[in-house]
Amino acid sequence: MKKVFDSAEKALDGLLFDGMTVMAGGFGLCGIPENLIAALHKAGTRDMTVISNNCGVDGFGLGILLDAKQIKKMVSSYVGENKEFERQYLTGELELEFNPQGTLAERIRAGGAGIPGFYTKTGVGTLIADGKEHKDFAGETYIMETGLTADLSIVKAWKGDTEGNLIFRKTARNFNPMMATAGKVTVAEVEELVKPGELDPDHIHTPGIFVQRIVEGTFEKRIEQRTVRTAGETA
Repeated sequence: MKKVFDSAEKALDGLLFDGMTVMAGGFGLCGIPENLIAALHKAGTRDMTVISNNCGVDGFGLGILLDAKQIKKMVSSYVGENKEFERQYLTGELELEFNPQGTLAERIRAGGAGIPGFYTKTGVGTLIADGKEHKDFAGETYIMETGLTADLSIVKAWKGDTEGNLIFRKTARNFNPMMATAGKVTVAEVEELVKPGELDPDHIHTPGIFVQRIVEGTFEKRIEQRTVRTAGETA
């Protein structure tokens, strides 16, 4: 099966449809699949449910899909960097399912592992627990959370080979590896694409069996919040 494509647009060809659920990797603006997001925007796919820790920033990352009104619902944890997100949510244009960050990560991991649900103490006694099953274990109350899967997962890795084996770097490992396991189809973009055997097997984070398509991309890698000292300032 051919896995390597020469553009993000071609890598997504035949996979997109209105109303689909998409998982998008990354943490803040670190490790986001910039090229695949741009290809989604260009394709004009609408009414998407997007599962992602956050939703980019205004005009970049997933923010470009928000600007184009292509996202119907977000399943997220942290969304505080995007003013358009706030506006759409407060006006009722955008649905939002908030998750504690650890719960979101575990829901995705569970979905990828074929686990339909699990119990956690996180959120007990808060709005997060409303409408969810409660159960006591050893005298402590837990709520049940469901696993998450998607029609399509788009992830970004540092290196990959033509068989789809992936290596992530640092913060980019926060959500990308687990999302790669939870999509019916996973498309990865990488900074460097190499031949099979060139990656140390002991360093591979995502085996190629989870990746159906791969593309080598170029990346802007914006910094979400740049903070610098003024000249002469001490810590």
